[in-house]
Amino acid sequence: MSKIGRKPIDLGSVKVNIAGQEVHYEGKHAKGIHVVPDLLKATIEDQKLLITAARKTSDTNRLWGLHRALLANKITGAETGFQKVVKIVGLGFKAIKKGSGLEFSLGYSHKIDFSIPQGITVEIDKTGQLLTIWSNDKELLGLVCSKIRALRPPEPYKGTGIYCGDEVIVRKAGKAKA
Repeated sequence: MSKIGRKPIDLGSVKVNIAGQEVHYEGKHAKGIHVVPDLLKATIEDQKLLITAARKTSDTNRLWGLHRALLANKITGAETGFQKVVKIVGLGFKAIKKGSGLEFSLGYSHKIDFSIPQGITVEIDKTGQLLTIWSNDKELLGLVCSKIRALRPPEPYKGTGIYCGDEVIVRKAGKAKA
């Protein structure tokens, strides 16, 4: 029995309809369809969505936990959405909004243009070093944040670079003087 899969999903204000293997959900921020594999079965009891195993095979537990987590993320995104904070650390390092994308100054000889995908909202503070990113899709939010971080990953000697969330980089001591 899957530890994650057997946990019920609280629906809150999200409307959910089950049609065979399809789970249709609609909240104030998003709506969509999630298709559950044939090994699993979705039911609604007491304003909670339950995923149960229809047949036991060697893959049942993995699929059970996976699809329960995916559905929980989609329902949470439809109700409240997700948010991540990206911090830019370094002298002269900053981001500015430019059209429908972002322009980064990260200490390179050129500026870096970054296009924001649809479904993502970015807010930049007045210093340009603190980005707050929102989305209804948790996977897309993580992908965008990791692409932004990849532009200038944090380096362990000076501590400069782009940090995602509360990321902690273990600092290294530089050369010791003799």
